[in-house]
Amino acid sequence: MIKHILKRLLLMVPVLLAVVVLVFVVLQLSPGDPSHVILGEGAKPEEYEALRDELGLNDPIFVQLGAYLLNLVKGDLGVSYISRNPVLPEVLSRYPTTMILASFSVLWMVIIGVPVGIISATKQYSIFDKVSMGTSLIGVSMPTFWTGMLLVLWFALGLRLFPSGGWYGPIYWVLPSFSIGFHTAAIIARMTRSSILEVIRQDYVRTARAKGQSENKVILHHVLRNALLPVVTLVGIQLGFQMAGAMVTETVFSIPGLGTYLLGAIKARDYPAVMAGVICIAFTYAVINLIVDILYTFIDPRIRAQYQNVKIRRVKSNEYCSKSN
Repeated sequence: MIKHILKRLLLMVPVLLAVVVLVFVVLQLSPGDPSHVILGEGAKPEEYEALRDELGLNDPIFVQLGAYLLNLVKGDLGVSYISRNPVLPEVLSRYPTTMILASFSVLWMVIIGVPVGIISATKQYSIFDKVSMGTSLIGVSMPTFWTGMLLVLWFALGLRLFPSGGWYGPIYWVLPSFSIGFHTAAIIARMTRSSILEVIRQDYVRTARAKGQSENKVILHHVLRNALLPVVTLVGIQLGFQMAGAMVTETVFSIPGLGTYLLGAIKARDYPAVMAGVICIAFTYAVINLIVDILYTFIDPRIRAQYQNVKIRRVKSNEYCSKSN
């Protein structure tokens, strides 16, 4: 198991390297000139060229990429073109806000999506099943920014139950996290329903029922545990997507998180700030996938048995080789 974790950690390096190279090349090839954003449109041509030389933008793209990767290995993510401050402290100061928003949206997603999916599967074709699946279809179709604006209109401006924006305490987290979580809860509900319906028809479930076990015990101990693997995978993937999707939601609710920072950096052609934000999100996404892989071994004993069988086969192979020698 430890070797598997170390192997996954080593595989994160080329993945993150590929993300860095791809985003760097896309930024360099994208239209727009950071010097024009920094100096404005009223500067002289020689001033633009002097600033581009200072920032290293006139160097070939492979030279810029090599210099950036070398600094990245040293832990230097660059200096912002706009604020002239190192981008790493700015990203790290906004990172907890985005993680809180993404975590609470995942909490909404699990609290709503999993129970709805379980009830819909166990009461297939009932009124609850039809209404919940119809609502989930609407939730999947609605963009998060549209959901956020509706929540502000209803619960902030209309009922005045929650604030319409800002990030000053837990009450400010409710609407933005729910606007993201409602969309993904609909996806989780449909995935949970289909996964349980697939498992509930298996022979061992019919055997458990034939032995006289209660329906609740059959669902909780036999069906749900085996149906959780695709749901856990989807939850992990969605947590990574939440960080990327928080960009729009943070803008709607005026949240000073990593999303608004990235959006402002993209508008300003602030390449070091964009790169730092993307690297932070990509690293978080890779770590989440690693945690999901580890959770598999606790949820499904068959996966844990596979690792044990591989270890046993290696031991037997070593014993056989030693006896042969």
